[in-house]
Amino acid sequence: MNITYKDFNIDLSKPIDISLPLSNTDANPIAWYIEKPVIEPVTFDNWIGKVSEGSSTNFNNIFFNPHGHGTHTECLGHITTAFYSINQCLKQFFFMAEVVSIQPEKRKDDFVITKSQIEKSLNGKTPEAIIIRTIPNISDKKSKNYSHTNPPYLLEEAAVFIREIGIKHLLIDLPSVDREEDEGKLLAHKAFWNVKNTTILNEDARFDCTITELIFVDDSVADGTYLLNLQIASFENDASPSKPVLYSLEFGDFSLE
Repeated sequence: MNITYKDFNIDLSKPIDISLPLSNTDANPIAWYIEKPVIEPVTFDNWIGKVSEGSSTNFNNIFFNPHGHGTHTECLGHITTAFYSINQCLKQFFFMAEVVSIQPEKRKDDFVITKSQIEKSLNGKTPEAIIIRTIPNISDKKSKNYSHTNPPYLLEEAAVFIREIGIKHLLIDLPSVDREEDEGKLLAHKAFWNVKNTTILNEDARFDCTITELIFVDDSVADGTYLLNLQIASFENDASPSKPVLYSLEFGDFSLE
């Protein structure tokens, strides 16, 4: 099926999934010093929720952390004293997005993404969402244990620039937009959401804006403009596991078919 969205044709039969699956194997990416997810059948006395063990259905419990176990989307409730839910903050799910590839710069012991790199990559574009693929784009990202590795991150200036040009949704293939060990400063998170005080929020804090971390954009996906479908589960939590999906755009004049 094809639809027309803002003068572009989109073939819905050709989704580009940039999420990482969640599993209870060593292939699952991990961050923040936790163990891999647990997926196991429910047991009651001698009953086990597994067809291969005699049950009529497979009936699993899943224990995981959205921030540390794969692709997830978070709202400003991630850093505020008051509770805010991603399920309440994210009310629209389709956005024009720009995929950019950036090689983080070496700064002392860190690798960082700068304002100038973001500005150069966008080349004057102001999309609703930015999708940052870091270079080198190695396949190990899909199963890496990031704990204690000091991954690359965004400088505060980069997050401020993204906010100031009106981008509402920031997606990146790293476990965090901030430094792994930063003494709780969370400069990029605060700058992107425009949170000046985590206890008493300023009126212009960006409630409808999201950060999605631990995506993976395959090399077969060229830099450029796409339609993004940002899918979340309906968790009343600051973050949810998510499934961002891209669609290529083609110029045309046809509508729903």
